[in-house]
Amino acid sequence: MNSFKNLLCYRFQPSESFSAEQLENSLQSHPFTPCGRHELQRTGWVAPCFFSDQLVFSSNDYHLITLLKEERILPASVIKDEVSQRVSKIEADEARKVYKKEKDQIKDEVVLELLPRAFSKRQSIRALIMPNEGWIVIDASSFARGDLLLNELREALGSLKVRPMNVNQAPASIMTQWIQQEDAIPKGFDIGDECELRDTSAEGGVIRVKGQPLHSEEIVAHLESMQVTRLALNWESQLTFLLYSDLSLHRLKLHADYADQLEQDRPEDEYADFDASVARTGLEMARLLPAIIDSFGGEPASES
Repeated sequence: MNSFKNLLCYRFQPSESFSAEQLENSLQSHPFTPCGRHELQRTGWVAPCFFSDQLVFSSNDYHLITLLKEERILPASVIKDEVSQRVSKIEADEARKVYKKEKDQIKDEVVLELLPRAFSKRQSIRALIMPNEGWIVIDASSFARGDLLLNELREALGSLKVRPMNVNQAPASIMTQWIQQEDAIPKGFDIGDECELRDTSAEGGVIRVKGQPLHSEEIVAHLESMQVTRLALNWESQLTFLLYSDLSLHRLKLHADYADQLEQDRPEDEYADFDASVARTGLEMARLLPAIIDSFGGEPASES
């Protein structure tokens, strides 16, 4: 399994009846099917790996699922040009004005005619469900895509109790302190060489820094009027990532030495390799997410 590239983290409260079998049966009732001739988009669940038809791949009580979205590519400019041509022809042939209601009807006709000839684009979204630890982590770079998966999962299961990761202390303020004071960095974390600084005033200016020592006097001086909203971090010589102030993780990568070690120990059997990768991802997240939460003062009492 390819490692997750981004992380959106949600607290998850499983129902008493939750199990891998129940999850599988629920997703099987909402499988992916391709778009029909006159459909703009479709979503549904697909198998996370090519060597099994199961829609849930479970390892060590971690459950990997994949949502597939197919969308017809029908540019607005193409629709607009076709509608304009048809409106112009009607007005010229019939010597009358075409008003909004009729234009909308023409637009609907154009869309129906063009859809069967439109190209389609498919995008998959993966998620790892960790019921014992109370997490769902989604491999997505935008919360819109995360919400899409959660909404589809909620529809499949009937109900879903989730909420975004939350902490007691504002991440932007704490990350700013980490650059201002090197000894403030929590144990297990090291700062990388990339960050984003955002002006706290009404102007809202942004400075992006890459490939420079972040504790330099020049950067620290900017923090008198700016806060760190993105920060590159290394965690326990295993993972590197860019942490955003909304607690999303981006450009997640295995540390080079750790990746080499995993490659040396990699099973030759494809199933065993995939199984080990899912279990490893779950174990890493089970340790990383509490460490991030602790770094920002823990979770609110009502949510922990």
